[in-house]
Amino acid sequence: MNRLPTWAALRPPSRESRDTLFMLAVIAWTVTPHLFRLSPWVAVLCGTVLWWRAMLAWRQAPLPGRWALVGVLLVAVGLTFWSERTLLGRGAGVTLLVVLMALKTLELRARRDALVVFFLGFFLVLTQFLYSQSLWTALAMGLSVWGWLTALTLAHMPAGRPLLREAAALAGRAALVGTPVMVALFLLFPRLGPLWSMPGAHARTGLSDSLQLGDVAELATDDSIAFRLRFDGPVPPPGRLYFRGPVLSDYDGQRWRAPPLPRWPAAFSGQPPPGPVDSAGAIRYEMTLEPLRVPWLPLLEWTQAPPTIDPPLAGLPQRPDDDGQWRLRSPLGERIRLSAVADMRAAPAAELRPAEQAQLTALPLGSHPRTRAWARALQEDPALARADAAGLSQAVLRHIRREPFQYTLSPGTYEGDTVDEFWLDRRAGFCEHYAAAYVVVMRALGVPARIVTGYQGSDAAPVDGYHAVRQSHAHAWAEFWRPGQGWQRADPTGAVSPERIDRSVALASPPGLVANALSAVNPGLQLRLRRWAESLDNRWNQWVLGYGRRQQFDLLGQAGFASPDLLSLLRVLVGLVVAAGLAGAAWAWIDARRQTPWQRLRQGIAGELRRLGIDSRDSDTLASQARRLVERHGATGQPAADALLSLERHRYGWPGHSDPPRGWWRGFRRALAPARGRP
Repeated sequence: MNRLPTWAALRPPSRESRDTLFMLAVIAWTVTPHLFRLSPWVAVLCGTVLWWRAMLAWRQAPLPGRWALVGVLLVAVGLTFWSERTLLGRGAGVTLLVVLMALKTLELRARRDALVVFFLGFFLVLTQFLYSQSLWTALAMGLSVWGWLTALTLAHMPAGRPLLREAAALAGRAALVGTPVMVALFLLFPRLGPLWSMPGAHARTGLSDSLQLGDVAELATDDSIAFRLRFDGPVPPPGRLYFRGPVLSDYDGQRWRAPPLPRWPAAFSGQPPPGPVDSAGAIRYEMTLEPLRVPWLPLLEWTQAPPTIDPPLAGLPQRPDDDGQWRLRSPLGERIRLSAVADMRAAPAAELRPAEQAQLTALPLGSHPRTRAWARALQEDPALARADAAGLSQAVLRHIRREPFQYTLSPGTYEGDTVDEFWLDRRAGFCEHYAAAYVVVMRALGVPARIVTGYQGSDAAPVDGYHAVRQSHAHAWAEFWRPGQGWQRADPTGAVSPERIDRSVALASPPGLVANALSAVNPGLQLRLRRWAESLDNRWNQWVLGYGRRQQFDLLGQAGFASPDLLSLLRVLVGLVVAAGLAGAAWAWIDARRQTPWQRLRQGIAGELRRLGIDSRDSDTLASQARRLVERHGATGQPAADALLSLERHRYGWPGHSDPPRGWWRGFRRALAPARGRP
């Protein structure tokens, strides 16, 4: 026979259990983003420990012994060393911090332990920004801070059983009081760079310093933003928006690679022509660049002068290398904002050295025999007998236009010699197929050629004045050497899919289940939601993460400072700190003389009892006052005594209240009428 649950089993948890469960929920919310970045064992361990602690709190069971915790801690340290190969550094430190937070909940025996948990919780909130400083991270961690302030407020309300919403409201009001101070410090506190200069941002995807056929097609399915652009003047057509990344000239028959070392400080195709940079053909632009996987800045082609970056970027060369690349000493690990000028006028170029000529026409021995034979047949065409490099390039591009080539993200699996099969049999591929085959053919014709990777085009519609360039705009094109004129761009993709180059119409991968459902409800809903989210993210990046010293000086200039500098900034900040200190002292003086509703009510009760001949001390409880009232006045004092007992239950019974009940004082004074001898 099944036993029915007892009333004790259905009774709500005690206040201690409730507060502990709430704190465990806040801990889970705070550490969850970290669990997606750390080793899987961290999620298993933390989930198990937090669930175990929740069960102990619900059942009010004793906590485990200290030696059990030491054993689990040693196991966690060993697993951390096994997964991170060290106990130092960001990854290992965050791992240990998350584990220690979970284990600390198993020894919450004193107020000191709770304070340690609160400290760890706020510190864990800060560690989230080592990985991401996006708007969504800030919102999630803002909610986490509110939760920790609520838990801290509950810990400082030992009497009664205050409701969670009351503690949350008090914590929210305290946070709002501190918000002006936070805003003032954000606006005026001196800084060397924008907030995003904190280390730790890493690119999850992007260009690579090598290329094998199919790599760019995989990248083209990623719709995340690589960088945002804003132009000072008319927006150039998409066909002029080539953002130069790694130049790939080394080839082993399977993979194309960039030369291993940058070649500074020679300029790409000679020095830029003399004249002002704002002359005809120059494009001024501003770029907000996301973290990169490779040490390249994908600037607009023909950007010859170094970009302006605030704060200055360490290791930035003063000009592009002799391949036209802006190469850094290490990958860009943080979001930056830069301003640059691209002078699109061609510049005279130096001649290739014999060693470079040999390298840029070389093909691996025995590779692509059918494509080489096709190139020899093309070269024997009488119409091309006197053709130079440009004429040969046009002949190859005409072949692409004339034959039934297909531009697709899914060309299928190539077997054997990929270039031979693509160029002569299947004729279906993405931009890297066309660029690689074009370079192979040009080299087989004896023309120096290479592959260039980067981004091409942008979103047509700007968001807040910024054009988004996505990973799906990743592109591969080719260059061939023309004596006396230098490297010439040739984009075979434009021959088979002109709309990809001229209008930035990128191929899209098949939509998923959620996208299909949104399209069925509202065809444009998904696009509008994405633009709304990206608009918020862009404003966060520009107004908050991009707020640096230059913006601080602009703010002081708007406030009336003729020549804003760091000293002016410090003076304003010190003045605000002094004013805030004086205001805080005045508030504390007023608050010390202000009484809470309970204090005023207890003083009123004591005054009424004194009129009835009952002396009341501060240490008296409401129950003791009610008992003395009945002892002194008998049945006539019973109604007022009942009112005092009801007030005590309201304050200290379940669920407990922080504020006196409305109308109680008027009812209490009416209940005192019989004791006063009034009808």
